[in-house]
Amino acid sequence: MIQRMQTIWLILAATAAFLTLKFSFFSGNIIAANQTRSFQYLTAAGNLVILLLTVILGLAAFIAIFLFKNRKLQLRISLLGLVVSLLNIVLYYYQTRKFAEGNYDLTAIITLLIPIFFVLAARGINKDQKLVKSLDRLR
Repeated sequence: MIQRMQTIWLILAATAAFLTLKFSFFSGNIIAANQTRSFQYLTAAGNLVILLLTVILGLAAFIAIFLFKNRKLQLRISLLGLVVSLLNIVLYYYQTRKFAEGNYDLTAIITLLIPIFFVLAARGINKDQKLVKSLDRLR
């Protein structure tokens, strides 16, 4: 349901996850085996493991939107998305070590926003769960 705040957070998490496929996290020079430097961008599409985790993140957030009737499963998927997004950030960091020199791009903020969106969605789901429990006690 679109009127629930956690739906907005999950949509933003899915959008941010899919945006990281195109926008770079880090850019710099990589020294090849023959001592030549080449300028490259580090995106989610550049590494297979990061690509898979990013697609899983986007799909998990998108699927969690439609699980509004099953709040427990929606909360579990959101927390799993939070863990996977933190793992994704760690993998990005380890990929930056392959660069001889470079800088973090401004679009790296998109990657850092994904776990924040999942936390905000989980808080909203938890608030809904508490509200439903309190209404059940009134019956």
